[in-house]
Amino acid sequence: MTPHKTLHTTIAAVTARIVQRSQTSRSAYLQRLDVALRRPRGSERLGCANVAHAFAALPTHDKLRVVAQRAPNIGIVTAYNDMLSAHAPYATYPDVVKTEARRLGATAQVAGGVPAMCDGVTQGTPGMELSLFSRDVIAMATAVSLSHDVFDAALMLGVCDKIVPGLLIGALHFGHLPTVFVPAGPMTSGLSNNEKSKVREQAAQGLVGRDALLQAESAAYHAEGTCTFYGTANSNQMLLEAMGLHVPGAAFINPGAEVRSELTREAVRTVLGQGTSGLPGFTPPPIGQMVDERCIVNAMVALLATGGSTNHLIHWVAVARAAGIQIDWDDFASLSEVVPLLARVYPNGAADVNQFQAAGGPGFVIGALLEAGLMHADVLTVRAGGIREFGSAPSATMPLTWMPVSASGDASILRKAADPFATTGGLKLLTGNLGRSVIKVSAVPEDKHIIEAPARVFDSQDALQAAFKAGELDRDVVCVVRWQGPQANGMPELHKLTPPLAVLQGKDFKVGLVTDGRMSGASGKIPAAIHVSPEACTGGPLAKVQDGDIIRLDATMGSLQVLVTEADWAARPVATMQVSLQDANALGMGRELFTGMRRHAQTAELGACTWL
Repeated sequence: MTPHKTLHTTIAAVTARIVQRSQTSRSAYLQRLDVALRRPRGSERLGCANVAHAFAALPTHDKLRVVAQRAPNIGIVTAYNDMLSAHAPYATYPDVVKTEARRLGATAQVAGGVPAMCDGVTQGTPGMELSLFSRDVIAMATAVSLSHDVFDAALMLGVCDKIVPGLLIGALHFGHLPTVFVPAGPMTSGLSNNEKSKVREQAAQGLVGRDALLQAESAAYHAEGTCTFYGTANSNQMLLEAMGLHVPGAAFINPGAEVRSELTREAVRTVLGQGTSGLPGFTPPPIGQMVDERCIVNAMVALLATGGSTNHLIHWVAVARAAGIQIDWDDFASLSEVVPLLARVYPNGAADVNQFQAAGGPGFVIGALLEAGLMHADVLTVRAGGIREFGSAPSATMPLTWMPVSASGDASILRKAADPFATTGGLKLLTGNLGRSVIKVSAVPEDKHIIEAPARVFDSQDALQAAFKAGELDRDVVCVVRWQGPQANGMPELHKLTPPLAVLQGKDFKVGLVTDGRMSGASGKIPAAIHVSPEACTGGPLAKVQDGDIIRLDATMGSLQVLVTEADWAARPVATMQVSLQDANALGMGRELFTGMRRHAQTAELGACTWL
């Protein structure tokens, strides 16, 4: 059992204010959950025709089990496609789940599939403007899948960027169901992330051609599994472990490993209350009860302690709201002041996720946080042993056993809270006359935490790329890229800007990025104030910035300012997005279908939700 200190006072205080802020919405959510829990099982409650339709395709013995014997029926929601390397392994998972369920006297059905897009494919293209809103589409598809209402439990099959938050939001709207998330693991290590980045920067300068760049990229992204950097997809997996929604230690086992298949079968056993470490009579609580304020805070802490993806300052706000819980960036900022950085994983270091796993992985991080009193230990999880089970790692041999991860296997990758890489978390809130934004400080060299330079304003990422190629940015510059927020164009990631800006920084220029768009979870190195809210297209301050304005980005003090007098700033005209750009953002690549989402999207700090 992992020893732990009394909960840190700041963790307790932030949790308390979240509880107070969420009192009305959380209470209403739990009341709805309670109503759903009191109903008879679906096969007993629905009409005969409904039941016949639901189970028409099941083998006869499965029909007998679920209807006559009242056996549990598991609904599988899958994000399988073989476009995403991370999701390709899911092709065989439903059969594995069904076989294991039958062995345990239960049944399982694929309730539905959800879309899953690869941000790596769509970076810098119009398709990326669908990416953020795909999260809410996935949530809706999850709801459609589970709306047949004949399930006693659910398994969620998904890994990547918007997919896991979407599945989780959808699952929380069916919060009466015990639910376990089933990962598929990262690809084996290929070309290192540092080497890949060097080639990208060389390509941006014209030093290597397309053939060399494609060779490097293909050597990095080469097999089934998630990408090996600690971006949004792998941050998802870390947060699910910290929330107790996985089989412990399942996150970063490679596809194809024997233990990976056994962990999938263990997920079936777990959701049915027959897990290996289970106690007699224990069944996982409904996910809506399990994901409470303490659980959400544990996820936030894990994100900060590992320097995870900035995308989660949007996604987990939305996840929390799906459970009636209201969090904001002030909560992240308060936690970041006391949560130390315990991991160095690319882009916050040289290691990839396989090296992170070998050094101790999520088990070490969770154990270290519990030990330091930086996580709530008294939370519900899918396992009888609670969150302490998640401070362990599964064996590489059968039968499955778990051992606590008490020591780091590599102090250059993982450390205890008493000897961290930094005394504060990996993310920082920035405020000032340009609005509210966030920066991933853990990936930025310390001497670049303060940038003061003239602004160059761009209306698109393509315009910045063109200026770079023309040599117009070979100077100290803060690049302002506006009209990139949720309502403007769906808030795409701007990861394609990292190589040219890194080249400029490598020339010893003071370089910064300020945008109401997002950056990839893999982005780092360049000081970037992102998610600026309110966004420019709603009259936010970025619409006032002009070429030559001196901008000061201070990640030490947490400020983002245009250095002009208050009177001059107040008198500054507010630019509007050109009609031609509005039209371009709204047409082609299916963007017409997302018009309503753009119109109704809330701010980034409110989770960019389109369903509230």
